[in-house]
Amino acid sequence: MRSKVSAGLLMFRQNGQAVEFLLVHPGGPFFARKDEGSWTIPKGEAEPREELLHRAKIEFAEELGFRPEGDFQSLGSIRQKGGKVVYAWAFAGKFPVNFVLSSNRFELEWPPRSGKFKSFPEIDHAEFFPQEIAREKINPAQVELITRTLALLS
Repeated sequence: MRSKVSAGLLMFRQNGQAVEFLLVHPGGPFFARKDEGSWTIPKGEAEPREELLHRAKIEFAEELGFRPEGDFQSLGSIRQKGGKVVYAWAFAGKFPVNFVLSSNRFELEWPPRSGKFKSFPEIDHAEFFPQEIAREKINPAQVELITRTLALLS
């Protein structure tokens, strides 16, 4: 069986001399009380032979509610703990004026085995973090994407 492949974007912004990274927090009951190590770049699963940067842009727009624009620089790929391979691109960007998070939603039986289904946002929070905090908040396997972005900027 082939490992799952995802594609995502790591948006960053300059704040004086510091670089800040946009991370998103997964919605739903499994992540409600999780913080450090739970945040991620906006990303989503790609179909076989799908153009990965195109998928990354679609996922970003679906999870955040606005279209990413800029110079997308490849960060290569990383492998997460469960075996998923994530291809990523970095780009400089900012929230649109009057930004309001507008994420896709998913249905889940909740509580488990209750027969009741609830709707949850894919992403319940999006925030820019300075690199030191971003490294603590992001999925540990994705820390390398921050390191690679900083190397591109230096």
